[in-house]
Amino acid sequence: MAKIRIKIRKNDTIKVIAGKERGKTGKIIRIFPARNKALVEKLNLVKRHTKPTAKAPQGGVIEKEAPIDLSNLILFCERCNKPTRPKRKQLEDGKKVRICRKCGEMIGE
Repeated sequence: MAKIRIKIRKNDTIKVIAGKERGKTGKIIRIFPARNKALVEKLNLVKRHTKPTAKAPQGGVIEKEAPIDLSNLILFCERCNKPTRPKRKQLEDGKKVRICRKCGEMIGE
């Protein structure tokens, strides 16, 4: 499996471009770089049957997020409300930032 260069980070807003959740937007909860997957808040929900534990004393059927492949996600610019493939730019102070290709604004900084 080829490793994809990760262009999204935790707390980024993304849009799903393929799969059963296509067209929906959400916020990244966690990224798994070794598996090329990400957890997105309230998307790709699956049901898990769990025993009662200290964490879930009731037990039963619990809905939780399942990972989505990074190739099915694209970064969503909140300023121009469009999905974008970001370009990278280095500022004068040496800091590298992501720039929206549509509106030219910094993303997530």
